[in-house]
Amino acid sequence: MFSFSIILFGVTFLLITASYALTLFNHMRKVKVIKASSKGSERIVEKYKQAPGPVPWPVIGNLALLARFEGPFEAFTELSKELGDIYSLTIGSIRCLVVSNLDLIKEVLNQNGKFFGGRPDFLRYHKLFGGDRNNSLALCNWSALQQKRRNLARSHCSPRGSSSHFKRMSDIGCLEITELMLKLKNETSKGQELDIKPLLQRTCANMFTHYMCSVRFDYEDRDFQKTVEYFDEIFWEINQGRVYDFFPALAPFFRKDITTIVKWSAFIRNFILKRIMHDRNRNIDMEEDEKDFTDAILRSLSEGEDVTKDTILYMLEDFIGGHSAVGNLVLIALGHVAKNPLIGERIREEADKISTNANRKVNLYDMDKMPYTMATIAEVLRYSSSPIVPHVATEDAIISGYGVTKGTVVFINNFKLNTSSQLWTNPDIFDPERFLEQTSETKSQKLLSKTNSKPKVNPDMETAEDDFDKKNLDRNVRLKANIPHFIPFSIGKRTCIGQNLLRGFAFILLANILQQYRVCAKDLAKIKTKPACVALPVKTYSLAFTAHTTRENNIHL
Repeated sequence: MFSFSIILFGVTFLLITASYALTLFNHMRKVKVIKASSKGSERIVEKYKQAPGPVPWPVIGNLALLARFEGPFEAFTELSKELGDIYSLTIGSIRCLVVSNLDLIKEVLNQNGKFFGGRPDFLRYHKLFGGDRNNSLALCNWSALQQKRRNLARSHCSPRGSSSHFKRMSDIGCLEITELMLKLKNETSKGQELDIKPLLQRTCANMFTHYMCSVRFDYEDRDFQKTVEYFDEIFWEINQGRVYDFFPALAPFFRKDITTIVKWSAFIRNFILKRIMHDRNRNIDMEEDEKDFTDAILRSLSEGEDVTKDTILYMLEDFIGGHSAVGNLVLIALGHVAKNPLIGERIREEADKISTNANRKVNLYDMDKMPYTMATIAEVLRYSSSPIVPHVATEDAIISGYGVTKGTVVFINNFKLNTSSQLWTNPDIFDPERFLEQTSETKSQKLLSKTNSKPKVNPDMETAEDDFDKKNLDRNVRLKANIPHFIPFSIGKRTCIGQNLLRGFAFILLANILQQYRVCAKDLAKIKTKPACVALPVKTYSLAFTAHTTRENNIHL
C-alpha cells in the first residue's frame, strides 16, 4: 500500500511537471507565420515572439492575478497599466491575448478577422446548445453555415426604416407595451415596490415571438412563464465566468450546475418545438408572401438549402433569447432613473412633445425625435460595458508585430474603452448627455453649457443637474452619429446581428413606461449592477411605479 502511494505520487508529479513544461514552452516559444514574399507565389516562414506577459504558475497559470478583482475585465484593465494595451496571459494551460485599445481591436476584428473567427471551446457553451456550441450563432466558429444563417436573419433583425418589417416591429412593440401598461396598472399601487423583472421579461419575450414567429402568449401561461425565466437564467449564466471553462477537469465537481443549465435549455427547446414550430411547419404555404422570420427559415428548409430542422430550431432559440438582453437593459435603465429622477423627467418631456401629451404610444418612428432617450440607452450600454464574446485564433497570426498561436483566446477589452478618462469626461458618472451634440447653438445655450460643464455629485444620486432649465429641452440636439471608441456590439464580421432589435424594443419600453410612470426605490443602495455586465440576476431589485396624475386615464391608450 505504501509503495502504491509513492508510485501514484510520482506519476502525478511527473504529469504536473510535464504539463507545466508544455505551458512554459507555449508561453516562451516564437510563432511561425507563413507569409507571401514580394516575389509573388513564393512563401516564406517568419518567426515572431508573442506579446509580453507574466510567467505562468504550474496548473493555474496566471489565474492568481485575476482572482483579486470582482470581474475579469476589471483585472484586464488594471493589468494593462503595467503590461500595455496588448499582452499575453495563460489561464490554466490556455493561452490568452488581451487587447485594450481601439486600433488593436480593429486590427484583430477588421484587418485580421478571417484569422480570429473562432469561439472558445467551453463545456458550458456545448451544454447550452444540445452538445454542440456550433448550433449557436454567437458561440459557433465562423463557417459557411454561419454566414448563411446571418444572411437569412439580416432583413428581419436589421430592418430598414422604410421596410414593412420595420413597421411591423413598431406596431408589435406598441401592442405589447399596451399589454404591459394594463398589467402595471393592475399590479402597482402608490409607493409600493414591485418585482418588475418577470413582467418586463414576459413583455419582451412576446415582442420577440410576435415579431419573429407571429405568435404571442398569455402572461399567465405557466410554460411560457417558465420559458422566460429559464431564458433569463441562461442570460445571467452566459455573462458569468466559471472556473471549469478554463479547467475542464473540474467539471465533475460542478455536475449539479451543469445539469441545471442543460435542463433549462432542453425545456426552452421543447417549448419552441411544440408551441411555435409544430403548427408553423405544417401550415407553411410557399405561394404566400413571407410574413416573418420563421417563414424565411422554413422556406429555406423547403427549398433544399443547407439548412436542417435542427438549424431552424436553434436559430429560433437564439433569436427569441435576445429578449432577455432587452429586459435586463431596460431594468438597468430604470434603476438609473430611480437614482436620478431628472433622467426620467427628460425622457417624459421628449415623449410628451412627440406624442401630443400621451395621446398616442411612442413608436419606432419617433427614435430620431427623442435623442435623449436614445442617449440614455447608449449610456446604459457604455456604463454597464457588456463584454464582447471572446474570439479564438483559427490559425497562427500576427497582431501589432506579435505572434499569436492557433487556439489562443482573444479578449476584446471594451471595458477599458468604456471607462477611460482619456476617452470620456467623468466616466464613472451615468450621464446620457455625453452621447448628444447640438445641431445649432445660441449664445444663451453656450452660456448654459459652460455653467453645467462640471456635474455636481449628490451622494444619493448619480448626477444632479439642479440648474437644468426645462425650457432648454427644445434646443436642437441630436444623437452623436459616430463615436469610434464606443463599440457595444463589437465590430467586424461577427458584430451583433440583433442590435437593432435590442435598441428598438428597448426604446419603445423605456419611453412609454417613463411617459406614464414615475420610478423610484425606497433604498437606492439595493440597486446594484455588476461591472462589465449588462445582465442582472433573475431575482434582483424591485422598483416603485407611480402613475403621473395627468396620465392615469391614458395608460390604456
